[in-house]
Amino acid sequence: MKRGRRPVRATAIAEQEWGGRLPIALVFPQKPALAYSSLGWQGVLRQVRSLATLAPEPVFWDPDRGRLVRPYGRRGLDTFGVVAFSLTYEFDYLHLIRILTASRIAPEAAKRPSWPLVMAGGALAFMNPAPIAPSVDVFWVGEAEAGLLDCLTVLAEVHVHNGSRHVALERVAAMPGVYVPGSSPLPVRRAMCIHPRHTGELETPVSSCFVTPDAVFRDTLLLEVNRGCPHGCRFCAAGYVYRPPRLTSLETLQDIVRREQPRKVGLVGTALTDWPDLSRFLTWLGDQKVDVSLSSLRAEGLTEDLLDVLRGLGTRTVTLALEGASRSLRDAMNKHVREEAFLQTVALLSRKGFNHLKIYLLVGWPGETDADWEEFSLFLREVNQARMSGVAGGKTNLKLITIGLGCLVPKPWTPLQWAAMASELLLKERISQVRKSTKNMPGVQVRSDAPGLARMQGLLARGDQQVHELIQLAAGLKGRELEGWAAALEKWPHDPHWYLDRERSKEEIFPWEVINPGLDREYLWREWEKVGARRTSSPCPMEIAQGGLQAGCLKCRRCGLEKWLQT
Repeated sequence: MKRGRRPVRATAIAEQEWGGRLPIALVFPQKPALAYSSLGWQGVLRQVRSLATLAPEPVFWDPDRGRLVRPYGRRGLDTFGVVAFSLTYEFDYLHLIRILTASRIAPEAAKRPSWPLVMAGGALAFMNPAPIAPSVDVFWVGEAEAGLLDCLTVLAEVHVHNGSRHVALERVAAMPGVYVPGSSPLPVRRAMCIHPRHTGELETPVSSCFVTPDAVFRDTLLLEVNRGCPHGCRFCAAGYVYRPPRLTSLETLQDIVRREQPRKVGLVGTALTDWPDLSRFLTWLGDQKVDVSLSSLRAEGLTEDLLDVLRGLGTRTVTLALEGASRSLRDAMNKHVREEAFLQTVALLSRKGFNHLKIYLLVGWPGETDADWEEFSLFLREVNQARMSGVAGGKTNLKLITIGLGCLVPKPWTPLQWAAMASELLLKERISQVRKSTKNMPGVQVRSDAPGLARMQGLLARGDQQVHELIQLAAGLKGRELEGWAAALEKWPHDPHWYLDRERSKEEIFPWEVINPGLDREYLWREWEKVGARRTSSPCPMEIAQGGLQAGCLKCRRCGLEKWLQT
């Protein structure tokens, strides 16, 4: 293979003609650099470009300047047939309202008498669409490969024949994977691309449309190695709403690399070290003279051979997800991390010449105590000793350890959907406690989320349609993001504590249950009970079977997905 194609500027895209087609604005409500590093949005763009009846245009938003960013095209968004938003983060709701307002499109769906239709997809569309539902005409619920083009084909047919928005919504309301608020039969079943034999192979992995210096991951071809995760960490929505876990085949990824000829590849997935072909693929990339970067890894999966491969490819930074401050907290999280394996990995990283270790940790777990964080302080000393033991003479190659503290946001469709969220004061105290424990450790730094924004994210994540009014209030205010949300909360007539600070009863019906992701509610409740008891559950079975990697849902029968797959 040649060294690789020269990366190009992502703005080098031809203008689209609209004649006889449905014009669709594919809006990523953040800066272009983030869109060029978002596989979900790029996967939709690739699909939509493949359909002759659609005329897509990528559109971005610069939240700092409060304006649209258009690689090409000057027509107003109000002249399009569909304005489709990719919703990845809860704060995208604010940008959605501002984009509609700036484009002279009514932010409330009920006040739009004609085209365009406002559409939304992405993870939030099938986690909890309620807070933004009053602004959205139609949600795509699930994976785009599982029927999005069928839905858009119907919309294109109605639009080209001058049909009304009412007719268009009526035509798609009952389609699989489509949620039209107020019209679709409930609950709406999540659309999922699954192998017909229920194997765990991901047949259509997403890869970058753009390999560009304009991306956050510069000049990098991103590849989806796996979708979903077998480990069932109780805080992680991706481990639940993307079930069953699926892995891409080695041959499929090799074919993509041969076709695209990139200089650098970024591997994206929630459980990379669970992929049995990881070392083989990395070695193959090295033989092709292709650089590589990886997302976070599990300490148990980092063998000495794999570290040798990574080091040979020039990797100097490794990210490990510890998540819980103490062993029992990690049990409550269902985070299967053994301290011995973690410390051995730290020592290996130092000995192998890695120079930066990033450790992810969560603060604000239900029931956490001072004793949990005192245990972490002691464990951090062991981590420091392990990196010093990696090289003779009391020195270390591992010059920098960065502890990234995330504030736990209990998410829908996880066992924590019944949990109360930690107060802003407690989150600040925990962050301060960790900073103090690292004060006398050279080469150890702490970075953290902003507790105030985390609490706001929790309100948006767990809200109902009354939260839409709060989003509208915030969208009409200027200034820094946190200050704007605080000012909006003062004007909002509802109580944020009702959404954030109370533990739910088993019987409470949640606003996100208009969606059916395939999970048994009783299963999630049993997992929530294990949080209080600080007990673990075994991972999803990923058995090697004839014909591929089999997720084992039809044998496991714990979470209810086996019933969902067979209906």
